[in-house]
Amino acid sequence: PRRSRRRRNIAIVYESGQGDGGEQGTSEPQRPRWEPRDWRQQLERIREMRRSRDAPVDEMGVEKCYDSSAPPQVMRYQVLLSLMLSSQTKDQVTSAAMLRLRQHGLTVDSILQMDDATLGQMIYPVGFWRNKVKYIKQTTAILKQKYGGDIPRTVEELVQLPGVGPKMAHLAMNIAWDSVSGIAVDTHVHRITNRLKWVKKETRHPEETRVALEDWLPRDLWREINWLLVGFGQQTCLPVNPRCNECLNQDICPAAKR
Repeated sequence: PRRSRRRRNIAIVYESGQGDGGEQGTSEPQRPRWEPRDWRQQLERIREMRRSRDAPVDEMGVEKCYDSSAPPQVMRYQVLLSLMLSSQTKDQVTSAAMLRLRQHGLTVDSILQMDDATLGQMIYPVGFWRNKVKYIKQTTAILKQKYGGDIPRTVEELVQLPGVGPKMAHLAMNIAWDSVSGIAVDTHVHRITNRLKWVKKETRHPEETRVALEDWLPRDLWREINWLLVGFGQQTCLPVNPRCNECLNQDICPAAKR
């Protein structure tokens, strides 16, 4: 079926990004590493614009949606669920849905015992809520049967779960397991890095952008990039009518409307 083909493609992308290629025994001269012009200065200025941490992602993003006092296994499940709900949904809507779920005791067992209609009422109006009811139920059953109620601790296993894509998997690794497995690229990160020309050539999809960014961006910045650019995209570098006149990068941004 089509779904399994998509999964294989994701796996191939991860495998191809692991090493430098080249067979043993051959030595090629080291090519200078490509990096975007002015990127360090652009990054510093974005940090400055994000210093107040008052974007929706800072106040109602996934890292604010789970019960930090819950047992670790429950906490990790809540992180994954909030990521599933957040797809194509505003942070405010995801946060409200998670609050309703948590008020009813949000665990693997409570979701498995809940009927679909009740779950739908509780997560509405998140984007594609009917599909998410189905995915949440299927994924939760897999977690119960295969992982003892916990979530997987590898990207490869996470993206096999219904309704879980690469961005969610990398964020789950980061937030739930405190492990930096890759750059989490959503629509904000995808849009902004293309505007700043942080990719060698324009990319069409977030997963393509992730591979392009990981090729040059220093690994110690991977954890920071998602929340930094998401908030920047929510407040300044908007999808339509970006607020270039308020942006500190106006003079060095290739896409700035001057």
